[in-house]
Amino acid sequence: MSLDYPAPIRELILQMKSLPGIGARSAERMTLWLLGRGNARVAELEAALEGLRERVAMCPECGFYMEKDGSCPLCHGTRRQPKLLCVVEQAADVLRLERSGAYSGLYHVLGGKLSPLDNIGPSDLRIGELVRRVKGQHPEEVILALGADVEGEATSGYVAEMLRDTGVPVTRLAQGMPAGGGLDHVDEMTLHHALSGRRKM
Repeated sequence: MSLDYPAPIRELILQMKSLPGIGARSAERMTLWLLGRGNARVAELEAALEGLRERVAMCPECGFYMEKDGSCPLCHGTRRQPKLLCVVEQAADVLRLERSGAYSGLYHVLGGKLSPLDNIGPSDLRIGELVRRVKGQHPEEVILALGADVEGEATSGYVAEMLRDTGVPVTRLAQGMPAGGGLDHVDEMTLHHALSGRRKM
């Protein structure tokens, strides 16, 4: 039988490896680094993870993250324009748009994009919630701020079709967005131009 790490170390390496962007060697290095820093560092990480589980929730309306005992800063912000609704793939996209300074309306996080190869269909995203929200709130415009890759384009087309019967104008980010890329590869100035130059779908 070949020598290996004790079971708790192997389990942590396995869990680290399951995170996006972390391979087997990186997971092993991170695990051994934590062990080398002693119990205090492990306890800090454990407390942070426990805080995520105990204190953070997804807003049932917009899909952004909020503290469980508080209110959503986006849905209940007094300085937001309630007649604009921007649809994004992930919660991180909300912060990218906020940092651009070009948008102050409401948001709706889909939780991903359509991807048949990954078995992600419309029912796996928050598209039904979006349709109900648009019908209930009647915004003046829905802005689709989804990636310009194949999946993002397919998702935008599907969402626009689902919202067609609501009578609410649906626009899409236009100039400045690189073909084949998502919001995570765009700087604030480019986002500002893209929001200013959005087009109707």
